[in-house]
Amino acid sequence: MTAGWFRNVPAEESRAAMLSLGVGALLMAVKFVAYFLTGSAAIFSDAVESIVNVAAAAFALYSIVLAHQPADAGHPYGHGKIEFFSAGFEGGMILAAALVAALKAGGDLLRGGGLHTARLDLGLLLMAAALLVNAAMGFYLLRTGRRRSSLTLVADGHHLLTDALTSVVAILALTVVRLTGWRYADPLAALAVSLYIARTGLRLLRQAVGGLMDRQDAADEALLRGILDSHLAPAGKEPRICGYHKLRHRHSGRYHWVDFHVTVPAGWSIDRGHKVASAIEYEIEQALGEGNATAHVEPCTEQSCAACGGS
Repeated sequence: MTAGWFRNVPAEESRAAMLSLGVGALLMAVKFVAYFLTGSAAIFSDAVESIVNVAAAAFALYSIVLAHQPADAGHPYGHGKIEFFSAGFEGGMILAAALVAALKAGGDLLRGGGLHTARLDLGLLLMAAALLVNAAMGFYLLRTGRRRSSLTLVADGHHLLTDALTSVVAILALTVVRLTGWRYADPLAALAVSLYIARTGLRLLRQAVGGLMDRQDAADEALLRGILDSHLAPAGKEPRICGYHKLRHRHSGRYHWVDFHVTVPAGWSIDRGHKVASAIEYEIEQALGEGNATAHVEPCTEQSCAACGGS
């Protein structure tokens, strides 16, 4: 990618995405070396998921660049929804990796295992190193993604922490084999890992579909209603409104879109109603961080409205 592609992307986000890609590629190589040394089905499950890590990290980098491109004539709501698509892509690939790993584990169970026990110690050492790096990278991506409100980085961070947990299971299984000689511990652990990463994949897919289908966010709903309720007459803060309805909101990646109707005294001028609506729109946008709020102003028709009586 050329440097110009990143001009709209905060340095913290581009650095995190590129680091994730580089570290993912290195750890994938380490895990496959560990697999070829040991023949472990549990390590194979972990290594296959690392392929997903690299592919997902590459897509995440592209998604972050695209998500920060400004709105244009063809995309007036911006490009933020690519982040939901990125999370869905990652979830789908995790499910595919879980299936491949489960098939490998099932075959080893039928054959009685395929471990090369002479090299278990070196395999364990490589997996322990990969575990530590993965966990550190996962926490870094989670922290950066939450601070920057990037679903892509948060999803990638969760995935790497999941990967670290699967490494723990693989290491425990190999330790059991090394101490007891019970080879079935390895493929059974691999099956457990497959089920766990499949669950992670399904969670990411649900999250992505929810975003693409504009599912209402409960936390945003509470925040928005709290702001609007605080302006209701007669006890609300200035600027006061008679009421509100038709509140709707959705995400375009990290960006929020909100629209609602407010009612004001019928005798107000257009200019006064517009100023009130603009003030509340600005308050909502400040509370959301990155977003756009649009209010439609209507005359109040309630005969007993306290705000109208004091207009």
